[in-house]
Amino acid sequence: MRRLFYAGTLAEEIMITGDDAHHLARVMRAQIGDEVMVADADGRVARMAVASIASDSVCLNLVEYLPQEEGSPAEVILVQALLKGEKMDFVVQKAVELGATAFYPVITEHVVVRYDAKKAAAKAARWQKIADEAAKQCGRRVLMSVAEVAPLSSLLQNADLFAASDAAVIFCYEGEEEQSMRTALRALTARRIVLIIGAEGGFSPAESEAIRASGAVSVSLGRLILRAETAALTALSVTQYELGNFDL
Repeated sequence: MRRLFYAGTLAEEIMITGDDAHHLARVMRAQIGDEVMVADADGRVARMAVASIASDSVCLNLVEYLPQEEGSPAEVILVQALLKGEKMDFVVQKAVELGATAFYPVITEHVVVRYDAKKAAAKAARWQKIADEAAKQCGRRVLMSVAEVAPLSSLLQNADLFAASDAAVIFCYEGEEEQSMRTALRALTARRIVLIIGAEGGFSPAESEAIRASGAVSVSLGRLILRAETAALTALSVTQYELGNFDL
């Protein structure tokens, strides 16, 4: 069953517009009475039926609200240094599948790709679209937000990410030789976990020092040598496993 995300709050009747309305009416050729799953901004989900179809909108009527699912013990946020080619598209899509709630693309010293302001904004919009589509395909109740591209130094000043009392920042660093990611995660009780992953060239010594100075815990992903995009998905997978989100 097709899943849609509704920016407002679910009600007995809602109006779908924009790309979702076009997809329902023109691509899926929805008929009166056809049902779709709709999730709202609060993560509430309902079965809704097509009541009417106009040229630029589709009206849906409530069939039933679905039971709330048990949430994760912590939200997981991914901070990813820019990667070459289409690797960022891939990481964004898989981050949604692996339950990330927010995605922060950052510029670091060893990043190869460079965008001007216009290109950076276009890339962020593209990644948000990829994230939204992935959320629909894998049945997410909440969309993963994609932030604007920003320098790592600016992001480290974000108090909501790095200074919140209920947050823990995990810095996946190729130079860490003492603490594994599993050990660090098992010692946490945070309600928000921020994962920091580098680009193909990793982090410079100055960046590593700045990240740790911001309060991040430096961890190793182990003895295996991983590509940057693989490291991101590995970190997300290990985190979700330790949070119990792979349990039945």
